[in-house]
Amino acid sequence: MSSQLTKALLVLQDGTFFEGNAIGKIGTTSGEICFNTGMTGYQEVFTDPSYFGQILVMTTDHIGNYGVKESDIESESIKISGLVCKKFSPNYSRALGSDSLDGYLTQNNLVGISDIDTRMLVAHLREAGTQNAIISSEINDVATLLKQLMEVPSMDGLELASEVSTNEFYTDGDSNSNFKVALIDFGSKKNIARCLIERGCFLGIFPYNATAEDILSWNPDGFMISNGPGDPAAMDYAIKTVQGVVEKSIPTFGICLGHQLLSLASGLKTYKMHHGHRGCNHPVKNLISGRSEITSQNHGFAVEYNEQLSDKIQLTHVNLNDDSVEGIARLDKPAFSVQHHPEASPGPHDSLYLFDQFIDLMTSHKK
Repeated sequence: MSSQLTKALLVLQDGTFFEGNAIGKIGTTSGEICFNTGMTGYQEVFTDPSYFGQILVMTTDHIGNYGVKESDIESESIKISGLVCKKFSPNYSRALGSDSLDGYLTQNNLVGISDIDTRMLVAHLREAGTQNAIISSEINDVATLLKQLMEVPSMDGLELASEVSTNEFYTDGDSNSNFKVALIDFGSKKNIARCLIERGCFLGIFPYNATAEDILSWNPDGFMISNGPGDPAAMDYAIKTVQGVVEKSIPTFGICLGHQLLSLASGLKTYKMHHGHRGCNHPVKNLISGRSEITSQNHGFAVEYNEQLSDKIQLTHVNLNDDSVEGIARLDKPAFSVQHHPEASPGPHDSLYLFDQFIDLMTSHKK
């Protein structure tokens, strides 16, 4: 690991700083800092477009010990803006078809820092809340970095889907499949498409700025609203599109950002969370079945449920840690959404049934 002996600094917006060693590219990077509690699946996390613009703290002790593999990506490149970890391994044990994470980070121009007390850092973020941060392996002065950090915009009010979406419409899957699903890409993970194709769907994948008219002209059987980064309340164009499609009674399924957009399009509001939910061990209760599920999550914004809209919107899932909204369903339209990730890769898979629920909804609608 060429950068192993290069010192690096992590500086938070509140002035807290940590000293460690550089990993990946030598340079400087900034963004909102957040943490993920998952113990595996780091490559899937790094390539998840929902993390765009964020410095990510991995709480598990060792990162890089099983390398990287082409089949584990969720988009074409690393999407996090920086990486923070405790112990970084330049060596890896999964030899077949794998490469080192260190080389992968360097190829993707990612700046990171290791050998810091991530337990102390996460405890601080839990108490102080999410904030912007900066990592540098080329500037060793805290005051200089803190000054640069003051120029970094807040995630609150920031529209980022346009940075990670496809630029052009394209199709995926077998055109002779049972269902045509319009997937609007606000930063969609590859596994959403895989889960739909496995269930007999032919996908028309639309860019972030597609209008309701664009989508409806493709004559889909269903509408999939993807995950993605940024503040959903800043996406007026997307809210309008979702409203236009849902009002035509097209079966609709939203995930994460898609859940927030469906909620906003239905009259609910969203808010910035204190430190968000990110990891693969979050307990969620399905209020319809009464069952609990262990879920994968990645979101810094959440939906505020309004009891006054209960005749139109049903609360379907809640988070068992903090009672935050995890799912809704429209009572007047064939539309539902969840805040967590049923397509979770590498797991857990407790919520995969939601894709089958979407298929059932389209089947009923066609009949």
